[in-house]
Amino acid sequence: MQNQTQDPALWFMNTRVKIVVPASIGDDRISVLKHWAPFQDSPPLHIHDSEDEVFHVLSGRIRFSVDDRSVILEAGDILMAPKGIPHSYIVESQEGAQWITVTTGGDFEAMVRETARPATAAGLPEAAHPTPEMIAAVDAACARSRIRLVGAPLAA
Repeated sequence: MQNQTQDPALWFMNTRVKIVVPASIGDDRISVLKHWAPFQDSPPLHIHDSEDEVFHVLSGRIRFSVDDRSVILEAGDILMAPKGIPHSYIVESQEGAQWITVTTGGDFEAMVRETARPATAAGLPEAAHPTPEMIAAVDAACARSRIRLVGAPLAA
């Protein structure tokens, strides 16, 4: 059996991600990723066309928007964003937040692997604003992974 934690930490946009259980090791293609994001981190509003996405908050406070419904999650809380439904989040705790994401099929994991870079230090990457080229590359990777970007990140 493959060591499920051998993948190195990645910097995915302004977050740190560890692929804890890669989709490739099981028949059901379950993927488990651990995320650490800074205060006010928010991805664009998006839709996964092929995977439900389950979030389990480990620390911090995160406001999720799922199908125009706003929900606050804190440590221990769990939420599912069903496939086909627009969703996003924003980290509301000053110290950032950590959570686990679970999907099946490997599409989200593939997009993260394609767009992330190896973490070169402990902690979070230096915050950066995406360039038009970076946005185009992420949009193309999302399209290949059956994820549609449909709106702006959430505002604080």
